[in-house]
Amino acid sequence: MQISFSVSALFRSLLWLPVALLLGVQIATAQTAGAVEYRVQATLKTSTMEKELNEAARDGFRFQAVMGGETEFGGHEVVAVMSKTRDSKSPYRYRLLATSKTSTMQKELQAAADEGYEYRGQTVFESAFGGKEVVCILERDPSANSAVSEYKLVATSKTSTLEKELREAGAAGFQVLGMTVGQTAFGGKELVAITRRAKSQ
Repeated sequence: MQISFSVSALFRSLLWLPVALLLGVQIATAQTAGAVEYRVQATLKTSTMEKELNEAARDGFRFQAVMGGETEFGGHEVVAVMSKTRDSKSPYRYRLLATSKTSTMQKELQAAADEGYEYRGQTVFESAFGGKEVVCILERDPSANSAVSEYKLVATSKTSTLEKELREAGAAGFQVLGMTVGQTAFGGKELVAITRRAKSQ
């Protein structure tokens, strides 16, 4: 009688084994469904960074963050973090603007915006050849039909002046997207804020 029960129990366990395995696979899939894959791009030259951002974008990655500074082994680098999920859309396109003159940045930023690029991040980077530059990363979604934005760059060496100019920009509908503090080649130590509003038709 004891042997009969043990065989029966074993038989029932074997019947449930495929179900248990299936449930295990489903649980593991659910746990990894929201997984995020990251890729770090680091380069000594800002001109190289744009190429690397677009190469990663073709692999399904999207820009997340950027910082310029001195790393332990790489020296003065621009470091960007990109991410990818299972739901990542068609490849984005990236453009990197780097200049030591803030007035040039304003012009280039608006020109890129007119082509459908939008602000994603900024930093200050000390390159080996270009001195200290303001670096701005822009992104274009090929599948989006968003309205073109208008950008205004506010740069000053005084915090009191920055507040005054931001109030004026805010009264005109501009919103602050990001700010960096650093020494540029032409302006000395500057606070650089980038603002945006929907471009009037």
